[in-house]
Amino acid sequence: MAALRAQGALRLGGSLGLSVAGAESNVAIGLARLGHRVRWAGRVGADELGALVLRTLRAEGVDTAHAVTDDTGRPTGLLLTEPRLGTLTRVSYYRAGSAGSAVRPADVLPALAAGTRVLHLTGITPALGPSAAEAVAAAATAAREAGVTVCLDVNHRSRLWTADRARAALRPLLARTDLLVASEDELPLVLEHPGADETDAVHEILAAGVGEVVVKRGARGASVFTADGVTDRAAREVDAVDLVGAGDAFVAGYLSGLLTGADTGARLHRAVTTAAFAVATRGDWEGLPTRDELGLFDQPDGTTIR
Repeated sequence: MAALRAQGALRLGGSLGLSVAGAESNVAIGLARLGHRVRWAGRVGADELGALVLRTLRAEGVDTAHAVTDDTGRPTGLLLTEPRLGTLTRVSYYRAGSAGSAVRPADVLPALAAGTRVLHLTGITPALGPSAAEAVAAAATAAREAGVTVCLDVNHRSRLWTADRARAALRPLLARTDLLVASEDELPLVLEHPGADETDAVHEILAAGVGEVVVKRGARGASVFTADGVTDRAAREVDAVDLVGAGDAFVAGYLSGLLTGADTGARLHRAVTTAAFAVATRGDWEGLPTRDELGLFDQPDGTTIR
């Protein structure tokens, strides 16, 4: 999507900053900055905002060869963000009838080319419409059959669909998911019995065939559950500026660790580090680090790099 970011309440008017946003594109940019080869598959409108999306992704080193430009008149999706209280941000979506809502299996399956190691999906895409839900299911099936690791970030957006609709669409994906990412309040969205506590919820998800369950806990860090046990990691302490995009930054860091063969503890360390960069800077992805910058948080306060 294109993103318009306000400096204050939208109802008061004022200037807006134009950029690009979207959970999958945030993760793609985060991974590209960390030195990985990344391909983004999706659909944008044949308009200036669609051109901005593709230009931004290409500028960040993301392969857009499989991106589709819609030729039916559907516009590129749009979101507006406005700061309200401290780091509390309100987001308004304009995605109904957008090009992205019409993404189809045929748009994304060609991107699963030879050499693909990880397919990253989110629970946002199937919320956009029937064809988008079909695209997610088809991609997960094809990736699983090809031996590609499937990562699913629940990433629930209550303004897009209800919890019941989300559960009906996401729970069947567990059988094709290797790595599930969710915040604590999102775990019930993939459970047959939503009232289960976290321990039972994780056990149910692992029993469904998921190999790793990553639970994001915000300022309290994160945990990774596998059949062998649990690994916890505290969050990095930073002065929070903007919380939007922190979850996507976390996923980029975790997948980067996975792709480099790091163990669970090292993956979590990279994940909380990339999330801290997102929290300490403005924008969904603009402040994400390169591989060389991952150690910046270990420098003393007031350090100037010359």
